[in-house]
Amino acid sequence: MAPPLLRTFASALLLTSLAYAQLRGDSSADCVQSDEFGKYCPTTCGIADYLHKYKPAVEEDLRYMEEILEDISNTTKGAQEKVNYMKDQATSAQKTSSDLYVKKSNSMLDDILRYQKTIVSQEEQLYALQQIIESNSKDLLTLRQMSVQIEQKCMEPCKEKVEIQTITGKDCQDVANRGAKVSGLYFVKPEQAEEEFLVYCEIDSFGRGWTVLQRRRDGSVDFNRDWVPYKEGFGYLSPDDSTEFWLGLEKMHKLSVQSNIPYVLRIEMMDWNGVKKYADYSSFRLGAEQDMYRLTYAYFSGGDAGNGFDGFDFGDDPSDKFYTSHNGMQFSTPDKDNDKYDGNCAKQDGSGWWMNRCHAAHLNGKYYQGGHYTEKDAGENGYDNGIIWATWQSRWYSMKETTMKIIPINRLHAGGQQSGAKTVGDM
Repeated sequence: MAPPLLRTFASALLLTSLAYAQLRGDSSADCVQSDEFGKYCPTTCGIADYLHKYKPAVEEDLRYMEEILEDISNTTKGAQEKVNYMKDQATSAQKTSSDLYVKKSNSMLDDILRYQKTIVSQEEQLYALQQIIESNSKDLLTLRQMSVQIEQKCMEPCKEKVEIQTITGKDCQDVANRGAKVSGLYFVKPEQAEEEFLVYCEIDSFGRGWTVLQRRRDGSVDFNRDWVPYKEGFGYLSPDDSTEFWLGLEKMHKLSVQSNIPYVLRIEMMDWNGVKKYADYSSFRLGAEQDMYRLTYAYFSGGDAGNGFDGFDFGDDPSDKFYTSHNGMQFSTPDKDNDKYDGNCAKQDGSGWWMNRCHAAHLNGKYYQGGHYTEKDAGENGYDNGIIWATWQSRWYSMKETTMKIIPINRLHAGGQQSGAKTVGDM
């Protein structure tokens, strides 16, 4: 009875996995995302259709599995009662019968004990299957909840093309100065750039325009990339700001060096309890590729997350703070080692960053669900490879959301408050 049950479970699990893949947008036939800017699937109507098509079959499989499990459980219970009866009869025969019948009853008892061991083994297998069914039922409940959310989203008309605003400028503040009023996707062309490129602009009611350089939201984009992807950019830009991306070092360089008015780099983070903090760095700029996109800034200008770029004393060595500072560091990737360490920090951590020996702040690290992780979770090297900011949380705590964005310093305090300090995921 177990093989058909296992086949049914495998079928249900496969459908569940496929549905999850569609929810992530990994392989939808209606809209295939590619790892380039400007390609975006604005609606999820095809995903909802997929769920509606396969959800009844998955539910039917689960019901069938539960019926089989109940039948097997009842059969096993009856068999166990029969075994107990036979054991009692054999024991009684031993007490009242002759030696010949005693030998026969002993042989019968041995057979019964072997039968009993087989039943116990089957019961253990049944218990394991029952646990799998319960887990699959929880997955199905999650799918139902996600399906409801998608159905609500699909009440909006499907769009064939990504919505890109028509105003252009040299950065998002310039776009705002030219009349842009809403946050979204804009083309910008820094003074030294040969051609325009797409960015996400955060524009508020005071006319401040933040150019977003990096966004982490849910771990959907792999940041374990080599030099070329980090140079050119990767991930997905979306008009509703719901996706993860790295704008690209070359674009960041062109943006940061184009103006006589220095930029402020703002780093926003949110932990897994929904607490949001930020850090500001004035006169931010990135060097050219010849200088390996060296990170420089004049000073830490404020923020309740603390000055993570200045390094941190972890207590392991007196030089911890000096060797984990980031100002003046060149960018490193697993295939291009530019750090101050004898080994390769970026390779150990599996992502690109401005490494020293190695870091106290690292926003491109591995995405850990729930935040807390251990040396064992980090793999064979055991290094702190999460999304960390050591002046706020420990090196073994990985942030849920992060944002890197820039604005000209003369616009930072426009409107009488610090823009963006209170929000990360709700722009």
